Amino acid sequence: MMGSGVPWPPSQVLLNVGGKKYATTVDTLTQREPESMLGAMFSGRHTVSTDDGMIFIDRDGKHFRHILNWLRDGIIPTLQDSEYQELLREAEYYQLLGLVDNINTSLNKRKDNDGSVAELSRTEIIKCIQSDRVRFRGVNLSGLDLSKLDLSFVDFSYSCIRKTNFSRANLQKAKFGDAEAEDSIFQDAILRECELIGANLHGALLDRANLQSANLQDACLTGCSLYEADLRSAHLQSAKLTGANLKGANLEGANLKGAKLNSANLQGANLQRAYLREVDLRDSKLDGAKLGGANLLGAIR
Repeated sequence: MMGSGVPWPPSQVLLNVGGKKYATTVDTLTQREPESMLGAMFSGRHTVSTDDGMIFIDRDGKHFRHILNWLRDGIIPTLQDSEYQELLREAEYYQLLGLVDNINTSLNKRKDNDGSVAELSRTEIIKCIQSDRVRFRGVNLSGLDLSKLDLSFVDFSYSCIRKTNFSRANLQKAKFGDAEAEDSIFQDAILRECELIGANLHGALLDRANLQSANLQDACLTGCSLYEADLRSAHLQSAKLTGANLKGANLEGANLKGAKLNSANLQGANLQRAYLREVDLRDSKLDGAKLGGANLLGAIR
């Protein structure tokens, strides 16, 4: 890029960045970040090689438009995290320190707001549950290991508990109304008579969990695993169980009116005397399922 040639005149600059062509000016390339590689190239202190009037830069040209927009306006685009990482690499290559700082600031803000950082530790939780009445309503507990703890009667309503580990915990009569519990682990946990109304349990693991008489009305359980879970007499009206694994689960006497069980795995499940009116069972696997006495009026199959 720099070497033999002629000094670049202070006018329009034509760039070929990895095969993508851009037009800009020397002022754009030098004024915002004069100490950058681009600022040095077009400062007049160096000669720049051209090919048919264009300067070739051997970099991926995908994000160079964002580089130019930064140099023109001092703003960064709204991108996915993976694209920010790509843009960050380009900014570091061109030594655009201001752009690097702004990208890192944006990424750090996302980390603060995405619910990935728990507000309390396991030790602090243990201290709290020694009280008579424990409420973690709206608290962020994502990613914590709360396995094997006695959390019965604790109120987790509206809390953020993504990827939290509750395996083998005692959660009897705990409240999880409208909680964000995506990808959380409840394997072998006791959830008898729990309130999970409207909870988001997408992708959660509930294998062998005891959910007898639990209230899961309007809960989202898409893609979750309930292998051999005990859901006897559970309330699952209008629950979303699309693609859920309920193989061998015990749903005897459960109320599933209007639930979405399409593409769910119900092989070997016990659905005897279950209330399955208006349930969506399209593409679900029912091999070996027990349906004696079940109410299937209006079910979609």
